[in-house]
Amino acid sequence: MQKTHNKLVVISGASSGIGLALARHYLKHGAIVAGFARRGELLQAFAAEFPDKVLCYALDVRDALAIQNAAHDLVSRAGVPDIVIANAGVSRGTLTEYAEDVDSFQQVIDINVLGMVKTFQPFIVPMREAKQGTFVGIASVAGFRGLPGAGAYSASKAAAISYLESLRVELSGSGVQVVTICPGYIKTPMTAINPYPMPFILEPAEAAKRMARAIEAGKTFTVIPWQMGLVGRLMKLLPNWLYDFVFKKAPYKPRDF
Repeated sequence: MQKTHNKLVVISGASSGIGLALARHYLKHGAIVAGFARRGELLQAFAAEFPDKVLCYALDVRDALAIQNAAHDLVSRAGVPDIVIANAGVSRGTLTEYAEDVDSFQQVIDINVLGMVKTFQPFIVPMREAKQGTFVGIASVAGFRGLPGAGAYSASKAAAISYLESLRVELSGSGVQVVTICPGYIKTPMTAINPYPMPFILEPAEAAKRMARAIEAGKTFTVIPWQMGLVGRLMKLLPNWLYDFVFKKAPYKPRDF
């Protein structure tokens, strides 16, 4: 498969949820998609819907060598990507008091933060040499404040937001952009088990459309939907005593997974 004028978009976590919705969106708009996901069978089934438009790489974003090999193969076959979206992520209820949750913390940080670093790393040099392209990190409104019962997830998304800002400054002036997207609630398997109200929840296809629009506009930081941006800013403004009072009785995300 040779690179043409079509955009080449790399998406991690492309087999379900937001990643799958983004892949469908870009494919329907004429792009070629390189999908990274652990569940190779789901990727292959999805690719069959778009013959010769999807390059499938069954891998775990915690495996730096696998991503490096995939990136080398992709660039040699299709050229330098126009967009690289680090979307792969997990959300688990966690409580520090439980020894068994230490492993959950490790996995969430490894996937949501280090997986983003490992996804971007092999593409930085070729994209900087091409003086074009966009790195997109999918963070979350959950990274604005620490949510009770979701310490690992909130910490990982706060770290992702700060990491993406560092990367944006590092690549400033290189021709390569960095876009941070903080979704609110999106109707995916990840949110299906949440035992609490999810205001302004979006369908994946609508979320993907809005994300693609923000990426195309080169917005350095955006919250989708915008209403959750207002909620997030309000959360950040609350003094600790008021934040604690409001959230101490909030329901927790289930720990079993």
